[in-house]
Amino acid sequence: MKQNLFSLALICFFVSLFGKSALPPTTLAFYEEAVFYDMYASTVSQPLPSGAIRLNNSTYTKKMTDTQLDSFGNQVTMNVTIGALCDNYDRLAHVFLALVPKGASSYDTNIVKKLEIGRFITPFMNKNVSPTSVPYTFQVDNIGAIFKDPILRAQFDFWIEFTVFGVPYAAQTQVSGCSGRIDVFKGSLTFVTDNNSSIPPVNNFLMTMAANKSFNNYNGTDEPGTTLRMFNFTLTNTVNNANFYLITSNHGANSGGEEYVRRQHYVYLNDAQIYTYKPGGISCEPFRQYNTQGNGIYGSSPQSTAWWTSWNNWCPGNSIPIRKISVGTLQPGLQTFVIMVPDAQFVGQQGDFPLSVYFQGETAAILGTQEMTVTDIKIYPNPATNFIKISSTKKVRETEMYSTDGRLVKTFKGGESDISELQPGVYILKATFEDGISFKHKIIKK
Repeated sequence: MKQNLFSLALICFFVSLFGKSALPPTTLAFYEEAVFYDMYASTVSQPLPSGAIRLNNSTYTKKMTDTQLDSFGNQVTMNVTIGALCDNYDRLAHVFLALVPKGASSYDTNIVKKLEIGRFITPFMNKNVSPTSVPYTFQVDNIGAIFKDPILRAQFDFWIEFTVFGVPYAAQTQVSGCSGRIDVFKGSLTFVTDNNSSIPPVNNFLMTMAANKSFNNYNGTDEPGTTLRMFNFTLTNTVNNANFYLITSNHGANSGGEEYVRRQHYVYLNDAQIYTYKPGGISCEPFRQYNTQGNGIYGSSPQSTAWWTSWNNWCPGNSIPIRKISVGTLQPGLQTFVIMVPDAQFVGQQGDFPLSVYFQGETAAILGTQEMTVTDIKIYPNPATNFIKISSTKKVRETEMYSTDGRLVKTFKGGESDISELQPGVYILKATFEDGISFKHKIIKK
């Protein structure tokens, strides 16, 4: 009895000293070697992973149990392992947290609320050459608060979608043992969670915005230099510790495609720039070991970091960053979030920057999730000579143009104006919609 009391006292001492549970982390094996199939083939009827539903050949979904959710702390690591089968090219893969109305036995993945909590690129793998698997790790502490939120759990069941796109046609002729096969990859997914008692519990505020939404200048806009997405939402309460979680990755493997050109990305909130980044910036040499097929971007000899960073947006065999954009406290009222890539080209209308973003924070009020709207905008031509036009899913009430030093140089109603009298140079266009929402965009006058 004394020994048990001593052990309990020792545990309490370490908890108070370090603020962290003295118990070992909990490991939840969610998917174990789930097999993915040709994304273009008819949906297969092969055996399913335990408890999972096959949405299509590329995607499984599985409902989280209350016991699993109860076991999560506020520190969460997600580990994914992809194994080689009969696809020897680099492919795009995702993990989504789907918020499904309580009690539903299945759902439409194209409609349900989703958060992307992991994105990664498979390497060029030959299943006959070691290593035949590649690991990916994601630190996703923020989803612990979601799993623990009683209001969200009363509204939704939580499902984990696991998506790996794959095509076997090249491997069928290039990889021994793959002739006639359509199984492309296998994947495992595990959560490891722990609790840090020094981090106080909070009322969670969550807003879904976009989950793997197309982002390019031939759907969102029609001309080079106007790749832009806008999200508008109204907060009814103050939100503290407010964060946007953003994922993009440049794709387009055609000649001169967007995979091979690093572009500056700009993020604005309520007309103020809050973040900018250029994807890539690392050497891909650490991932050479997983690219065993030899038909990819690596070549036969190592390259310098400068060579990789001069053109490369991501590495086959690596994860895509989840960019946390902290904005502090947001007051109640209308909010406008904009992401743009002014220099994107999309040669031959090929390629895409799949976009995922959601908003999370803390509030004294119990709010659960909130709806928001998306506005698609086209600004063209840019550069412009004689006129500028704004085409949008919302009606434009008024447009103003400013010089770079802040002087108002022109005002016009609606979304089209003659600007031939303006001197060549750079201007800032501010468009205001009928609902009062506005945004700013750089215009070059030739």
